[in-house]
Amino acid sequence: MTNLIAAAAFFVLIHLLISGTRVRDGLVARIGGGPYMGLFVVLSWVGLIWLGFGFVQARSAPGNEVFWGLSTGTRHLQLALQLVAVAFIVIGLSTPNPTSVRQEGALDRPDLVRGMLRVTRHPFLWGVAIWAVGHLIVNGDVASLILFGSLLALALFGTASIDAKRRRALGAKWDAFAAQTSNVPFAAIVQGRQKLRLGEIGWWRFALALLVWAALAWAHPYFTGVTALL
Repeated sequence: MTNLIAAAAFFVLIHLLISGTRVRDGLVARIGGGPYMGLFVVLSWVGLIWLGFGFVQARSAPGNEVFWGLSTGTRHLQLALQLVAVAFIVIGLSTPNPTSVRQEGALDRPDLVRGMLRVTRHPFLWGVAIWAVGHLIVNGDVASLILFGSLLALALFGTASIDAKRRRALGAKWDAFAAQTSNVPFAAIVQGRQKLRLGEIGWWRFALALLVWAALAWAHPYFTGVTALL
């Protein structure tokens, strides 16, 4: 279990305490943007692989106590949550967004705030958060709580971290964008600052998300050993 805790701490901290703070600014100034990104990508992959091996090891460890398990109801809830999560992730990855890596230039587009950005300026991270919540609902063992709990925390705190990083780098341009959008999904719409326009998102993105969700649900037992569908 110690190995999994160390892997989770490493993965979260390189994102929140390095990538999301002025430490990153100092490293970029010292070694350059390109080398920094290359190093960070390598560290991120190392962290992910470490997490994976640590999780597999911890699930069979003697101290992996189970607090709750899967039921028919939670299985159905999990499948629904994963559809929402995949939709946020797929749509987020395919939408121009200044919160994404090396897409700060999107702020120069006059029609930037449309589609998914009316819902949230962090669709990918909110998708990851929903994905983690769904897995926590059906996996009540200690190893799962550590893995999915750390990813949930990273996704939620990551939104604020990115906002602060972009504000430092982009100044007034970012402030104007943030004033039109919201971090929390649908908050800007509820507050009257935006209107929900599903057509702007693009129906092909919804269709692609559905296909990805179905493929992941079908393939789940092949790469995790656990059946997602009944």
